[in-house]
Amino acid sequence: MSEPLVIVGASYAGLNAALSARAAGHDGPIVLIGDEDALPYQRPPLSKAFMLGKVAESALPLRPKLTLDNNKIEFLQGIRVTAIDRAGHTVETAAGRRIPYARLILATGCRARTLPVPGADLAGVHYLRTLDDARALREHALAAETVAVIGGGFIGLEVAASLAALGKTVTVIEAQDRLLARAVPPALSEFLAGVHRGAGVRILFNTTVRRLRGDNGKVHAAELSDGSTCPADIALVGIGAIPNIELASQAGLACDDGIVVDAFARTSDPLITAAGDCTRFPTRFAARPVRLESVQNAQDQARTAAMTAVGTLKPYDAVPWFWSDQYDLKLQMVGLSQGHDHMVTRGRPEERKFSLFYFKDGVLIGIDSVNRAGDHMAGRHLIGTGAPIAPEQIADPHFDLAAAVKSLRAAAAAT
Repeated sequence: MSEPLVIVGASYAGLNAALSARAAGHDGPIVLIGDEDALPYQRPPLSKAFMLGKVAESALPLRPKLTLDNNKIEFLQGIRVTAIDRAGHTVETAAGRRIPYARLILATGCRARTLPVPGADLAGVHYLRTLDDARALREHALAAETVAVIGGGFIGLEVAASLAALGKTVTVIEAQDRLLARAVPPALSEFLAGVHRGAGVRILFNTTVRRLRGDNGKVHAAELSDGSTCPADIALVGIGAIPNIELASQAGLACDDGIVVDAFARTSDPLITAAGDCTRFPTRFAARPVRLESVQNAQDQARTAAMTAVGTLKPYDAVPWFWSDQYDLKLQMVGLSQGHDHMVTRGRPEERKFSLFYFKDGVLIGIDSVNRAGDHMAGRHLIGTGAPIAPEQIADPHFDLAAAVKSLRAAAAAT
């Protein structure tokens, strides 16, 4: 417990691992290493409230520096770790410094997938993963009139909503035949497409970008797969993320589109745990190991990684959940709905307040809610506990879901 704990990566997972280890009684040195020159900060507002000027940069840090100091966490910012020496129990930085560890936690996160077309290096082509990215995008967006958003995933749609709200002419270019094709069912994709179109956003499906054209080194248009062009004073590329596994892979740790960990967040090296977007892990909520990119997973799995590092084994079993804000919509997702065989709609999509409940073999496995926070909270309990709820009950508009969950909670507490 008095030996040094080193954490590589200083976003949600890294910070929470450091604080959790200290709270669990680790009394040795804790070193938190981040490659950005900033305190750990909130990322979800970067595409939404920060972009719209509703959240100041000063409000983004997850914790003040004083919290780190009070917990005796040494924070090394702007430092890139380049290698792990497993035999010597050290990590090496880009500057050649070797930092010893007894236990190591990897929270290296993801990076944006880059657009592999000519012109992708032009000025005005943006990605959104870091605070620096957000600063540059916001600055250039204010002066832009036309925006090409390449990719109809969560980041692309959130930025499209933010920039449309600022009066920009926005075009979303999506290679698939619907929005969020890998994350939500067609019914929700169609609803969201209608909302964006209603806000003036143009959406192009089954379309890719052949090249980005520029004048004097700055983007001005996207040449599309059908031969047409889309004007673009700026372009935002949101075509997915790549887990940062190189450090782990080069050290010989097992990786498979993520650092492979077990239910206790242990890697193939018993002295090294990992947490967050960079990991692939087993869960009872899916048939096979998954990699999740969400704040919830980063924070909850980080607690497990920290507890394992300090010698307390408790399996990671948190219910997956996620959210996205677009215009006046709060989309909240709980569970993993892939593979569902039955869907029930509760509420009224035309009123922009509804939930989609997903069942597999009669068991509730996921809920996507739009402006119905109560359904989302009920889902966290129902899916987390496996409490029985029938599709017929959900389909009944007179069924009181909140009361049913309250009753189930009371019954569970009494046993």
